[in-house]
Amino acid sequence: MTRPTFTALMLGSLLTLAPQLASAAEPSPVELVSSFRQKHGEVRVTSDAALNRIAAEQAKAMAAHDSLDHSVLGSFSSRIAPVRAGRAAENIAYGYDTFDKTLDQWINSSEHRKNLLLHNASRIGIAHAKDPSGQRTYWAMVIAADYPPKPVKGKKGSPVVARRTGAAAECHVRLLGLCVDGQSTDKPTLGASAGR
Repeated sequence: MTRPTFTALMLGSLLTLAPQLASAAEPSPVELVSSFRQKHGEVRVTSDAALNRIAAEQAKAMAAHDSLDHSVLGSFSSRIAPVRAGRAAENIAYGYDTFDKTLDQWINSSEHRKNLLLHNASRIGIAHAKDPSGQRTYWAMVIAADYPPKPVKGKKGSPVVARRTGAAAECHVRLLGLCVDGQSTDKPTLGASAGR
């Protein structure tokens, strides 16, 4: 093989691989949201399996019904409750095949932008699905903050849970205004805001 032939083959191979290399270098949806959040003084978010599942179920249901609707699977608060986040928000959209264009649409909408910038959010789930015709892409993003702390192991291996105390509550150990006794039945409160 001559040198010009070899050079032509190598150049052809590189040109063939160029689109694949470029797409591999594109930031993920989570990275795009994190970058936007950091530019506006908020912390980065990480991908969360449970939130990805919730977002995927929402996107698939909207696509199956060909309907942009936060309630297609039930209320947002009921769908987000299992993850035990103190605060959560959801953005939905349709029309764009790529996340970066969808994100631009959300950034330019005050309610969606507010959800993207949910204060101290730490976890996110993002998914998309096509309608039955394959013509329309539906997007769902769920972002969450204020997760309860993980239980700390007590003396005999039982988890110790902190709970709020009321005037009538019995407390054996009080720490920073909280009653710590391992007998808590309190559930976290859930505040959800939903944008489109």
